[in-house]
Amino acid sequence: MSTRRRPLPRIVPSGPVADTAIDYIFFVLGGAGAVWLVVLLVRESFHFGWLQLAFSIVFWVLLAYLVLPRLHSILARIYVPNYFIGRTRTSDGLLGDPVNLALVGSEAQLHDVMNAAGWTMADDVTLRSGLRIVRSTLLRTSYLEAPVSPLMLFGRDQDFAYQQEVDGTPGKRHHVRFWRCPPDWRLPGGRAVEWLAAGTYDRSVGFSLFTLQITHKIDENTDVERDHIVTSVKAANGAVTVHVIRDFSTGYHARNGGGDSIATDGDLPVIDLATVKLPRGASKIDPTDSRDKRPVATIVGSVLLACRSVASVLLAGSIVLSVARDPASLTSIDPTVTSAELLPVVGVVVAIIALFVIADVLLARLVFLGRNWARVTGMFFSLIAIAAQAVSVATGGPEITLRTNLVGVCLDVLLMMALSSDRARIWARRSRKAPKRISGRPGNSAAF
Repeated sequence: MSTRRRPLPRIVPSGPVADTAIDYIFFVLGGAGAVWLVVLLVRESFHFGWLQLAFSIVFWVLLAYLVLPRLHSILARIYVPNYFIGRTRTSDGLLGDPVNLALVGSEAQLHDVMNAAGWTMADDVTLRSGLRIVRSTLLRTSYLEAPVSPLMLFGRDQDFAYQQEVDGTPGKRHHVRFWRCPPDWRLPGGRAVEWLAAGTYDRSVGFSLFTLQITHKIDENTDVERDHIVTSVKAANGAVTVHVIRDFSTGYHARNGGGDSIATDGDLPVIDLATVKLPRGASKIDPTDSRDKRPVATIVGSVLLACRSVASVLLAGSIVLSVARDPASLTSIDPTVTSAELLPVVGVVVAIIALFVIADVLLARLVFLGRNWARVTGMFFSLIAIAAQAVSVATGGPEITLRTNLVGVCLDVLLMMALSSDRARIWARRSRKAPKRISGRPGNSAAF
């Protein structure tokens, strides 16, 4: 008698989508450029004694938010598993909070139950929401929709997050992130679910152990927060049922991406929302997908391209004004040539700068719209500019200082860092065709 083997669960990468060779080259060179920029700033700080404090702050910002995260990201690509292991990942590639909840049901059912349970959907991370949460934390004022930092699962940020503020300040809060599972994806063991979630409790604000960034510090016992979420959801709607997969993962003590200790017994509650009845019209909502949200890194890269075009305009303007004020100054370039003979050369230089200005403006627009080739082209121009400066210094040219081109180098390095980041790359390379969504109970769900 022939037996039919049960297919193995489909393994979906938990990290970013695969790099192309050129992406990885820009990723690594962007990190090298950030290290060089930090060295330049430290050296320059010795010439401005009264600005030592300002340079120290700039040094910390670059180290904590550029250099260390990029170094972690490069190393994480080597030693962090790129498949589902029950842990989220930070944008730096470090293992983040544990995945401690699974759910079955539509997005509309999920939103309905969470709202009924007294949870508030968190705002997306933007410049405005970031400034507001900083102000609310410092002044200890309420911000019910305070954003939560992005974590990655299935190669993307959470689709949305919910939270409950504690003591009227975002410094302490319950919060849970949700990811929609890929179509036909199953948990290890074969159980089909539609959502995975990671719930933790923010107990304070402090510095990350691994990157020195300012971040929330979570409570070690993540199981308490997991059980709080389950209890609040069940109390809000009697149609909700919960089944616990015992020992889904090994119980462990570890650290998350911010260096906070975490402990869990390894159980995974599966919350079934499939029988939750919705108000009329509530199911007609657009599905949420974090890949459809323009990332901050892309916006920053677009702005930096625009800034680079402005810097080019200022450079061209300074050349024209200098020549207009003193045409004889051109003879300092080559005393054997008259000013009249050098004027066409100046015109050519200005025309070339104008072409670069137009190119940067167009690239800024196309990067903002998510064109991957424009992202790569923008990084390529920055790489050429950085390499030219490095070769000039290495061959005895002028040192890079605030009085020469340190600002230009800074713009190019920041541009490469922004556009080579995982989020900018994933969004630029995303499929323009919306994936098919699944609602309700998935088919062939096994009973436990």
